[in-house]
Amino acid sequence: MNPFWHNIFRISGYEQTLAYFLSTVPVFSELKKRELEILENIVHLRSYQTDELIFSEGDIGSGMYVIRSGQVQIFSEDEQSHVTEHARLEPFDFFGETALTASRPRCASARAAEPTVLVGLFRSDVDEALQRHPALAAKTMYGLNRVVSDRLLQSYLQLEELKKQRTAAQQDKGS
Repeated sequence: MNPFWHNIFRISGYEQTLAYFLSTVPVFSELKKRELEILENIVHLRSYQTDELIFSEGDIGSGMYVIRSGQVQIFSEDEQSHVTEHARLEPFDFFGETALTASRPRCASARAAEPTVLVGLFRSDVDEALQRHPALAAKTMYGLNRVVSDRLLQSYLQLEELKKQRTAAQQDKGS
């Protein structure tokens, strides 16, 4: 930033912290500043190089990730090694959140599409937080429930729209 404008448009130190970054993620948006500072000490920063695998389809999930910088490709690969990209995620996006509550196989793979920094929160971290910071853990799980519910509703609405389109196409075909 130009030194002339630095005094006028200064970004506070807090806005550059991991705690502030976490406050922008819907799962953690209801946490107070002090709770975010505690969470900042619980989460893990991980760096990945371009094309580095974060997890593979079929791996047992252990936690969620938030993209601090970079890009992540969510994809599946069939028996003939044909890759289908499901999503390309960017900073502030998150994925793998259902692994916080259920130890189940991942339904897709994730890899860094460019140099990427992720913030990881793992089930073992949540279990420990339940013991040491129960209110923080409860608010985090409430936030997770809200996000998963929103995503389920969006999926339902998309399925309903696809059903309508299919019904309309079948009616046009029969005419």
